Amino acid sequence: MKKFGTAVILAGGKSSRMGFDKQFMKIKGKRLLKIMVDKLRREFVDIIIVTNKPEQYEGSSCRIFCDEIKQRGPLSGIHAGLKESISRYAYFTACDMPNINIGYIRYMEEKIRNLKVDACVTRLGDRLEHFNAFYSRNVIDDIEELLSKDCRSVSSLTRRVNTFYVEEKEARRYSPGWDMFMNVNTREDLDRYIDSLIKFT
Repeated sequence: MKKFGTAVILAGGKSSRMGFDKQFMKIKGKRLLKIMVDKLRREFVDIIIVTNKPEQYEGSSCRIFCDEIKQRGPLSGIHAGLKESISRYAYFTACDMPNINIGYIRYMEEKIRNLKVDACVTRLGDRLEHFNAFYSRNVIDDIEELLSKDCRSVSSLTRRVNTFYVEEKEARRYSPGWDMFMNVNTREDLDRYIDSLIKFT
């Protein structure tokens, strides 16, 4: 099994602040998630979407799966993605994180390529960025044990396993404004993201 090759987009959130399902956001008539997939294909041969609405992805070029362990939040999405990954490590992002930074993805791959770690996440002070991150198939059993105890936080996983942390100073070399970790949670966030696209095109 190759070390890298699979990217997973989690698209199963409730989108309560947006007012509509974020996995179907569009910019100029094109689904934002499709834009993300096109970017990820520059680095990954296998793209998985974990969604609660698989019927909406008929004909997709990606592999589509649902959570195996239902109603347990993003940790169950990581679980589903890892179980289907064709590589030892899978890259994870969310459908509301449109700023795919291929340079940083490649940086993380190189940092952990020769290490025996279970995850690679970025640290911002006391906060961890659990997406735009890598997880190993080795943590599948750990996730199942945590979820069996109704422990749903991703931080409970990264504390438990052998996690490699990229510090803020290194990450800001690739994203000085931290935009590669931006979430589009509200309509205002979406408007700002569209404005930023216009500004740089």
